[in-house]
Amino acid sequence: MGKAEDGRLDALQAALAAEHAAVYGYGVVGGRIAEERRAEARTAYDAHRARRDALAREVRDLDGEPVAAAAAYALPFSVPDSAAAVRLAAELEDRVAGVYSDLVRAAEGDGRASAAAALREAAVRAVRWRGGSVAFPGLVERAADTATATATATATATATASPTA
Repeated sequence: MGKAEDGRLDALQAALAAEHAAVYGYGVVGGRIAEERRAEARTAYDAHRARRDALAREVRDLDGEPVAAAAAYALPFSVPDSAAAVRLAAELEDRVAGVYSDLVRAAEGDGRASAAAALREAAVRAVRWRGGSVAFPGLVERAADTATATATATATATATASPTA
């Protein structure tokens, strides 16, 4: 296997691990989410299971051994109620999108198109859960840089526009 294929296999394994974590996380979400959003959580859960299974097949097609799911995953925060479950769902989607952005970079052809579709789907689900979007789905560090730059530009514009005594 060449260096490019090794990189693709590593990115596929990372995406598979992220999908395992998302499936686990949506199990928690489903247990806490309000009834009116339960169908949305179930749809996301099913989508992540399908992606997980497809990634496992892709890893096997490259003669790799698919990374196994952990028995449990540490959640980024406590999930005592529906509001926290919604925040967790958005966080899961952000994390999955980040991993798929790496797979887009590592893949070619149909694999890249599939990874881009998965990135887009995760970003759209994150927007639905959060009720708003980020500048660079899947690139948390870029979103933070953009927010900082916007805040700095706003502060500079405000200071420049303010009359001085």
